[in-house]
Amino acid sequence: MIVLGIDPGTAVTGYGVVRATGASGAALLECGVIRTRADQPLPARLADIYEGVRELIERHQPEVLAVEDVFYARNVRTTLVLGHARGVVLLAGQQAGLPIREYPPADIKKTVVGNGAATKEQVQFMVTKLLRLKHAPEPADAADGVAAALACVLRAEVSRRIEAVR
Repeated sequence: MIVLGIDPGTAVTGYGVVRATGASGAALLECGVIRTRADQPLPARLADIYEGVRELIERHQPEVLAVEDVFYARNVRTTLVLGHARGVVLLAGQQAGLPIREYPPADIKKTVVGNGAATKEQVQFMVTKLLRLKHAPEPADAADGVAAALACVLRAEVSRRIEAVR
């Protein structure tokens, strides 16, 4: 199973593509960020995010799209704009016919790190360990995208094991 994980943002959208290798293992295929230009109007930035996610889907042919859910920022405008970024990511996945899994940030951290209040550095550390990487994915937004994909892979493995016991 190949999972595309996305950490949406209007300035920087992090992504990670992970392949499940069985027995709770996973391999990183690619990670990085989709950057938009701050001098562009919001609709243009959203178009860039949409096109970037579409290109990732085309290139990797994932079986699932895992997206970090909205966290509620103190600033309502920030939350609203983040929702727009998530919307175009969800649209790209829906148009590609992918099953979409949405996870709150605390659930991703709990699944990957074991602590729902983990720091970005802790997420980077655990992503590095779980995927046996030499270096942590940079920037932190890329690691967050990888963590979303890993959370999906790890949860699927747990579900598979539970079903096997039944």
